[in-house]
Amino acid sequence: MRLLERLAEEHTLEFEGYQELLESRTPELAARAAELALGFRHEIYGHDVFVRGLIEFSSFCKNDCLYCGIRCSNARSDRYRLTPEQIMECADDGYLFGYRTFVLQSGEDPHYTDGMLCDIISAIKGRHPDCAITLSIGERSRESYQRLFDAGADRYLLRHETASPEHYAKLHPASMSFENRMRCISDLREIGYTVGIGYMVDTPFQGAYELACDLKFVEEFRPGMCGIGPFVSHHATPFASEPNGSVELTCFLLSLMRIIQPNLLIPATTSLGTLDPMGREKGILAGANVVMPNLSPREVRSRYDLYDNKICTGEEAAECRFCLDARMESIGYRTVVDRGDPKPMPS
Repeated sequence: MRLLERLAEEHTLEFEGYQELLESRTPELAARAAELALGFRHEIYGHDVFVRGLIEFSSFCKNDCLYCGIRCSNARSDRYRLTPEQIMECADDGYLFGYRTFVLQSGEDPHYTDGMLCDIISAIKGRHPDCAITLSIGERSRESYQRLFDAGADRYLLRHETASPEHYAKLHPASMSFENRMRCISDLREIGYTVGIGYMVDTPFQGAYELACDLKFVEEFRPGMCGIGPFVSHHATPFASEPNGSVELTCFLLSLMRIIQPNLLIPATTSLGTLDPMGREKGILAGANVVMPNLSPREVRSRYDLYDNKICTGEEAAECRFCLDARMESIGYRTVVDRGDPKPMPS
């Protein structure tokens, strides 16, 4: 408890302090962390929950990450691509439902060239200039990131997956490198994006040391957003038989990140809701303040199968939004029509 109180006061710990916090986690410690986290969250963001309209526009991916259901070697994946017109229709529908941020997410699909993506970004910004556009399309060259930013993209989500180079190598094929992932994250910040990072909780080969690396990286990098969720296995990956992650540990880490950086934007992820019917509510009550309902056409939702048993694959976009509104209201929070930009730290 002493380390947690010091973290709340100073918003920093030495690496060993983070590792000790994780190794000494108890229900009492987690409850106190959530209490502190909610204090900071309410001070800056009140009881508002920002909604991001997620458009999963392609399930093709050139990478072969060991944990991912859309890895290129999964020959049984029922893949799809949305046309620019379909993507625009999703954004138009989302705008009517009150979304003011659209997250364009895909596997790393070379089919979508910089030119195509710039046209899509420009079209959405031209029709909905009061909205923010977030991209989540993986590793690209600095030049590509610059072109997309110049076209109007505001934010970029690139999960670092793990801040331990050794752990990264155990989760990815040899063709992918920790150094290149970090280069991409650095390029995005230098160009001017609001940068989101993130990691999985309870992945294979992960322990308190690796998670302490992640917490220290969040503290030092100070991202605009950090998305974390429990590892959920997929039947067509090398990790198919690995156990799913812990909702409780994920919520503890959510609380610690809120204490480290009180103005951080933190989503209550779909993977939390996949493993626990009240998972997203638990995330909000641990300090999260973002939810990301799915705007993708209903007929492709189940085909973006990063992991097994993903929730909300059969709902229409409106149903998904209204369901989340009711869920947030049931625990004393409210979704808001807002771009949901990061707010400054209190002085």
